[in-house]
Amino acid sequence: MSISPSRPIHDFLLVFLGSGLILGGLGVVLLTNPIYSAFSLGLVLVCISLFYILSNSHFVAAAQLLIYVGAINVLILFAMMFMNGSEYYKDFNLWTIGRFGTTLAARTEIMLYP
Repeated sequence: MSISPSRPIHDFLLVFLGSGLILGGLGVVLLTNPIYSAFSLGLVLVCISLFYILSNSHFVAAAQLLIYVGAINVLILFAMMFMNGSEYYKDFNLWTIGRFGTTLAARTEIMLYP
């Protein structure tokens, strides 16, 4: 059973999956723990697979889940856990970069829209 693009549930699913993609992408970039970052990458790949299902490309969605989520993401997680990746982020303070970025964005917005 395929979903017609004119139904409101299709629009809701597009917004829901799009927000999952954006939040997962932000999680990949901003999370300091590499294990959590890899889990966010898995969320992004699952959302991409669900987008393929919405566009009636079921084989591509199954291949996306099997190859990328099932193999590549698990390989990344295995490599990080094998190398004990939690030691590499202890000295790095991401809050200073976040504060700088927020301050820069707020000042730019104030200057552009007084």
